[in-house]
Amino acid sequence: MTQTWLISGPPGCGKTNWILNALKSHAGPCGYLRLEGGSRPGLEQGRDSSIDWNWLKDQIPQLTDLRSNEDSGDYEQHESTFKIVELSQFQTLRGTEPDGVNTIVKAQLEELNLKPQRIRHFGEDPELPKGDTLDYNTLESLSIKLNQKVWDPNSLSSFWFELVNGAYGDVYRAKALMNLPDGRAFYCNWIVTQKGSQFLPLNAVEQPNGRPKRQSALVLQGKALNGLDVQSTIHDCLLNDDVLEMHQAQRRSQQPNPYQPAL
Repeated sequence: MTQTWLISGPPGCGKTNWILNALKSHAGPCGYLRLEGGSRPGLEQGRDSSIDWNWLKDQIPQLTDLRSNEDSGDYEQHESTFKIVELSQFQTLRGTEPDGVNTIVKAQLEELNLKPQRIRHFGEDPELPKGDTLDYNTLESLSIKLNQKVWDPNSLSSFWFELVNGAYGDVYRAKALMNLPDGRAFYCNWIVTQKGSQFLPLNAVEQPNGRPKRQSALVLQGKALNGLDVQSTIHDCLLNDDVLEMHQAQRRSQQPNPYQPAL
């Protein structure tokens, strides 16, 4: 039987990590969708730039995008399909509506023909963790696309340390997908309630042939964010074409020649 869950909560509460574990524990086909929650005066939602989707897809290669209609026939007919919709929402979904879903969210779900059987909100439902659930009164957001950009590893480490320690404003929440010159990428995750940052490697490694193809971005949420300084520092931390080619040439020289027989 197909199951559809709607999981909502404020920024940084742990929705994506919880969803990853829930999807991994499911034996059958699964699908995922992230809905952008609504902003209010003084409370800005961060534009995800597909960070969550790309991280989950890397960890669960068979994961299906619920916005896509490809193979929808076989997918819908499978007996054990599990779908999760993630919603960044500052306040609880509970309201006067009988099913607890507000009209804006309901319209988005109906457009995609999704009907959640279970609705869970971080900070309200006992089965969800509460440790990182914050009640925001004001929140700014900053989203920076970094597609095809590659970081100097030492510069990235220094930048991230400065970022989460207030050099560019009061950052409450930071997440990113960052490319390194050795072909790896990391899912970087930090929330003010945590003792440290998460740097989780993606399984996929880019080949040493030019700029990476995967999506990359940085999303910040907090107060008094200095976007100009952030962008300027990032520019200084990225590798130019010549330096990137030097790294990639070294990697290519270390790869075995497929036409040379092993001794």
